Amino acid sequence: MNAPVPLKVLLVDDEPQARVRLRTLLADCTTPAASVEAEAGDAVQAMQWLQRQAFDVALIDIHMPGADGLTLTRILRTLPKPPAVVFVTAHAEHALQAFDLAAVDYLTKPVRRERLQAALQKVQKALQAERAAPPELAPEVLIVQERGRTERVPLAEVLYLKAELKYITVRTLTRSLILEGSLSELEARYPQHFLRIHRNALVARRAVRALERQDDALEGEAWFVRLSGLDESLPVSRRQLAAVRELVAG
Repeated sequence: MNAPVPLKVLLVDDEPQARVRLRTLLADCTTPAASVEAEAGDAVQAMQWLQRQAFDVALIDIHMPGADGLTLTRILRTLPKPPAVVFVTAHAEHALQAFDLAAVDYLTKPVRRERLQAALQKVQKALQAERAAPPELAPEVLIVQERGRTERVPLAEVLYLKAELKYITVRTLTRSLILEGSLSELEARYPQHFLRIHRNALVARRAVRALERQDDALEGEAWFVRLSGLDESLPVSRRQLAAVRELVAG
């Protein structure tokens, strides 16, 4: 069985002796093991390292020349894959701010090995939970080409799709766009998003607010759906009426 890979650590402290002590303590940690990959004496050096390579955890002092450890943490949270943060400081009064910044732990100097080991275990658990979580899926979009520009319209914004001549009207809360394509193809591709209400219209399932009956002297009974955010109503064919009723009854 392969041994676990040590946590990759970045030390950030303006005092060289403090970094030496942390290195010594980390060398004695075994569950999980930790490897110091780089050291920085201030926030600028730390960001230079963070832009060069990835770390599992950064042990950060708070009081440093220039930008302090709290400021550094706010900055590194903008990185695509920021490391977990454990603050290591002689000052206990910043703990509340530290946890507001989602720090994994807050250690006060002088640091005991047992306490550092416990902080690393928290980091390891957080990493394991992150790796076990399902990946975030990119939002599904319609690619609309109109007036010489190409635009990505998230499906979550689309309220209905209506076939008109050779084109499809894509209706969102704030505008209408024109899409080339087949309504049947879109229905087959996104059944979880759209429901057919008529031979020429699909509506967003999440947007259906009400099913209404209207009596017409000439046409007789007719049914319409109302969608959230829109004043207009859309006709429902008799063939699709049962499916719409089922969705509204939900």
